[in-house]
Amino acid sequence: MSLHRPANWLVTYDITCPRRLTHVFKTLKKHGVPVQYSVFHLQVSAAKIGGLMVQLSHLIDSRVDDVRAYRIPESAWKVTLGHAILPDDILLDSSPEQP
Repeated sequence: MSLHRPANWLVTYDITCPRRLTHVFKTLKKHGVPVQYSVFHLQVSAAKIGGLMVQLSHLIDSRVDDVRAYRIPESAWKVTLGHAILPDDILLDSSPEQP
């Protein structure tokens, strides 16, 4: 995996303070798409996710909050149960738009 090649990531969080939660949500919203409560899909490089995690570390209280990033393998599969926030026919592509 190249540090600069975009990959798919899931970022999850559990934040105890509503104020910090708002800051984390707004920061992640700039980089990805919310796919479930406290779960975002991002399409960024490993270098970018590393920088984002550093940025998030300044917004949370590491004694009580939890933020995690999981790289999704290219050949991943999914199984879902229950009511989804997003419709099934939406293609998740959170890469930045090209001018």
